[in-house]
Amino acid sequence: MNPVTAFTIIMLIWAVSDFVAKKTKSLVSSLLVASIIFLVGFKTNVFPEDLLTSSSLLALGQTVVGFIIVHIGTMISIDELKKQWKTVVIGVAAVVGIAAFMFLIGSLFLDQNYVIGAIGAVSGGTISVIIVQDAALASGLVMVAVFPVLIAAFQGLIGFPLTSLILRKEATRLKGEYRAGTLKVEKPEEHHEAEPKTILPKALQTTAGTLFVVGVVVMVAAYVNNITDGVLNKFVVALLLGILLRAFGVLKPNILSGIDAYGLMMLAILIIIFGPLATSSVDDLIALVGPLCIAFAVGVSGSVVFSGVMGKILGYSIPMSIAIGLTTLYGFPGTMILSQEAARSVGENEQEVAAIEGQILPKMIIAGFSTVTITSVVITSILAEFIH
Repeated sequence: MNPVTAFTIIMLIWAVSDFVAKKTKSLVSSLLVASIIFLVGFKTNVFPEDLLTSSSLLALGQTVVGFIIVHIGTMISIDELKKQWKTVVIGVAAVVGIAAFMFLIGSLFLDQNYVIGAIGAVSGGTISVIIVQDAALASGLVMVAVFPVLIAAFQGLIGFPLTSLILRKEATRLKGEYRAGTLKVEKPEEHHEAEPKTILPKALQTTAGTLFVVGVVVMVAAYVNNITDGVLNKFVVALLLGILLRAFGVLKPNILSGIDAYGLMMLAILIIIFGPLATSSVDDLIALVGPLCIAFAVGVSGSVVFSGVMGKILGYSIPMSIAIGLTTLYGFPGTMILSQEAARSVGENEQEVAAIEGQILPKMIIAGFSTVTITSVVITSILAEFIH
């Protein structure tokens, strides 16, 4: 297919997907809409099988995955993680719960490869899906590569309404405490807008300079992966380097935000996950409906049980703990949107809304980082080595 035509078609698909997601307030995710469009297009032969490869986005996405992971690392503040350490622990417990339940219960119904794929997708986002896909495709397991894509596409449909109900229950509890005068209301910290600081010279803060620096970090991560024979996975190393280099002032927070190439890079890595859909048959996809239901039922149950128990141990309410665990199904910005909606739906005046949101929002934001961004990537990177 003509490269320009392929590129233009994909941009149209993503524009439509984003439009639907915004209109439904992310209840219907852009990933789900895009998955449906690609599936229908490929299976009806409206789209040629080489649509993704012809666009050059697939090759770009595979090149810049490491760049995006370093960027994600620079989004994480070690100081914030320390303040919300209980939330981090509950989030880690949720991902461990998903893995434990999938191996203990899911293995009774699913092959080990599908179990690992389910763990990566239910507990994480795009990066975890790509990690599973890389391992599956390297072993020639196309349907194992497709499986996490389907899970990721439907995560929001399950996670958003479920979390919304639970957070409203937590908001109602907090409103009662606020009216009784037992809720400790902390004044929001004043954040003064300032240019993020970095020790890098101005010449390396341009679009090209930034991409060069991040590219070097990705190369270091790949080198560490090679000399440890894969024991230290390149994606995990890239994430950790992003976190540490931000903490030491080498890289600015959100290092890629604002540079000219960031939006296209994000679109390119999202395109990666649709690759296996082009070569899978309709019968194969129908056969994955059962495993898909099992993955959600078992995985979400593991998250609920482990996060609920750990939260109880650490002094959090059960609803708040479960909500933290469910962030594996969507991450940011869903964590922010659901927190704000819960506070506004229960609070009856500005003071109540602010008090409730002040308790829920910080926990949910950090929860998304601790589950989707950190723990899922680490655990999936380890487990993906066992796909064969």
